[in-house]
Amino acid sequence: MPSMSRRHVLAATLSLAATGGSAAGPVQSTSRRVASMGVQLATEAFGAPERGTILLVMGATASMLWWPRALCERLAASGYQVIRFDHRDTGGSTTGAPGAPDYDLDVLQDDLLAILDDYGAGTAHLVGMSLGGYLSQLLALRHPARVASLVLIASEPLGGTGEAAADISPEFMAHFSAMQELDWSNRQAVRDVLLGIARLSAGPRWPFDAPAARERIDAELDRTESPQSAFNHALLAGDIPPGLTAADIRQPALVIHGSHDPVIPLAAGKALAAMLPDAQQLLLEGVGHELPDPELPRVGAAILAFLNRIQPA
Repeated sequence: MPSMSRRHVLAATLSLAATGGSAAGPVQSTSRRVASMGVQLATEAFGAPERGTILLVMGATASMLWWPRALCERLAASGYQVIRFDHRDTGGSTTGAPGAPDYDLDVLQDDLLAILDDYGAGTAHLVGMSLGGYLSQLLALRHPARVASLVLIASEPLGGTGEAAADISPEFMAHFSAMQELDWSNRQAVRDVLLGIARLSAGPRWPFDAPAARERIDAELDRTESPQSAFNHALLAGDIPPGLTAADIRQPALVIHGSHDPVIPLAAGKALAAMLPDAQQLLLEGVGHELPDPELPRVGAAILAFLNRIQPA
């Protein structure tokens, strides 16, 4: 896969350890399915687009539930229409046969356009995490008129150099190896594997909230017909033209990264920020490849401050 290492593909399969939390107040949300190239994508929108639209793009294998509802509501309460969605092969979206994806990275990018078109959003602020950040960069370069700004969380740069990469830890590799023998019809076994991924993704700053993670995983399993199909994302390729890099992005950007990310290391986040012209940065000290509940107020405030700077009320 051009410009995308095997490390990144494996890293993208991690179900990110996001948690819930208190919101600023109840914000109405609506759900609907969006057609995109033969599949149906489950989406949920919060608030109204008084100040524009924010599209949340999660990492591979993870459905919309990995975006904490508290964060969605906080952003929507500030006047934005906030949309989260299930990637194909996850959650309530169409799932295909495990091990045989009939799509690639370009299709996942086009799914973003289908969602924006369906919601009537000519342009949007993209908030992408992990592989979602990678897809957001692709869209910003290929369809710049549709992307107003970028918030890239736990992401590596498109077209970055190998020095920003690092191998996944031996603990992760051992966990992935055990998955080869997983009985996907055994719900408890699947729960345990997904919980292990979430635990390994967490940094040392905050205690790992296992009960919240189990609740989230159960909700995830309840919403999908084939949890194994989500791992089709690890098999994706993409025709990324040579020379297409984050350095060519011209939209305003905010880069958010955990200092103890065991999946996409902090060096990758720093390289991404360095490649983007005039990018703002937020370091989450002691945080891993996750959005832990105690960090949500700070992350939400940083995103809103960034948007206010580039688009004053």
